[in-house]
Amino acid sequence: MTHTVHPYAHRLGIIRDWKSRWFAADKQSFRENIAVDQAIRAYFKKRGRGMYIADLEIERTAAEIRILLHTARPGVVIGRSGDNATKLRNDLTRLVNSKATGTKRAVKLDIIEVRQPETSAAVVGLMVAEGLEKRMPFRRVLKQTVEKVMAVREVVGVRIVVSGRLGGADMSRTEQIKRGRIPLQTFRANIDYAHQEALLPYGVIGIKVWIYLGETFTDQAANGRAAAPKH
Repeated sequence: MTHTVHPYAHRLGIIRDWKSRWFAADKQSFRENIAVDQAIRAYFKKRGRGMYIADLEIERTAAEIRILLHTARPGVVIGRSGDNATKLRNDLTRLVNSKATGTKRAVKLDIIEVRQPETSAAVVGLMVAEGLEKRMPFRRVLKQTVEKVMAVREVVGVRIVVSGRLGGADMSRTEQIKRGRIPLQTFRANIDYAHQEALLPYGVIGIKVWIYLGETFTDQAANGRAAAPKH
């Protein structure tokens, strides 16, 4: 039987880095850091529904937690005169320090704009979820989204899978649409993957998105010494 591996985890240490970067001196601080990271991600999953969050990175120092928020809608995150960003920072500071047993840490929130939202699988998944929640026909939503993604020059291939009670049917099923190539077994293939959910009155529809952005080579490969030919 085949074994399905998460496309991001499959490439860690090759072309990807960890989304949480810190060092724990003992088991207690390790458990605490894991709990805080999970709480931060759960907070943004609940609060950041309309912010089009593409990625969330967490870095730690001895006195500070730095959160890098990649979003396609920085204006929504920042708010008028920065009010929303200030509120987010205060909420995160309370959340982090409520779970901390040792030294209280300051929270720094960096908001980074995603210039090409169609190249982010998380944002594309949110676009599909938004269309489904507006009760648009799922086939039309998938086709329009795929065409929009493939119109971007950097995108080589895209695949979107939706599953659930599509169209309000009594029995759940799975439908998918694919354009271009998605080489999941190629380590140097830069594949962005995300899973989103559309919340509908008759149930939840799961959305999976794969976007292939070409191959990523090391410096030596880029110089032509170890580069394999592109297909």
